[in-house]
Amino acid sequence: MTTLEHGQTAYVSKPNARFMLSHPAHLLAQGFGSGLSPIVPGTSGTLFAWLTFSVLTSRWPAIFTPMHWGIIIAAGFIVGIWACDRTGRDLGIPDHGSMVWDEIIAFWLVLWFLMPAGVKIQFWAFLWFRFFDMVKPAPIRYFDRRFKGGFGVMWDDIVAAFYTLLLFALWRTL
Repeated sequence: MTTLEHGQTAYVSKPNARFMLSHPAHLLAQGFGSGLSPIVPGTSGTLFAWLTFSVLTSRWPAIFTPMHWGIIIAAGFIVGIWACDRTGRDLGIPDHGSMVWDEIIAFWLVLWFLMPAGVKIQFWAFLWFRFFDMVKPAPIRYFDRRFKGGFGVMWDDIVAAFYTLLLFALWRTL
């Protein structure tokens, strides 16, 4: 056990594959291992989201239709609240950096709204989403500090996705 800033207690200071595989919530919250990256786990999770979205949509277009993606994203958000809440409690840190399911669902949402975007547009979406997720301009920062638990973890990334989509909507109108 380690004491962190703001009096938080970390039960697992550095999660590993063993921790991730110890519970289905951990596996999901940590993005099937992408969140265990030693450098920029949020970016790794977003890259995992981009890769899985692209591969699944191109390999099995009859299964991964826009309608199905909408259902997957909505269900993934709801299940993500549980998974991130459980994993955050088990780690002792409500929004541990290794939890990237929030980035995955939020970036899938961006890609879903931009369908059928080419790689160049997806790349710009990736950059803008990571910018908004890292910088957390208002009200993202407000939600990040105000809402705790699994919902808070998931929600601030949805707002970052909204900012990304808003930027693309404004760009298309100019």
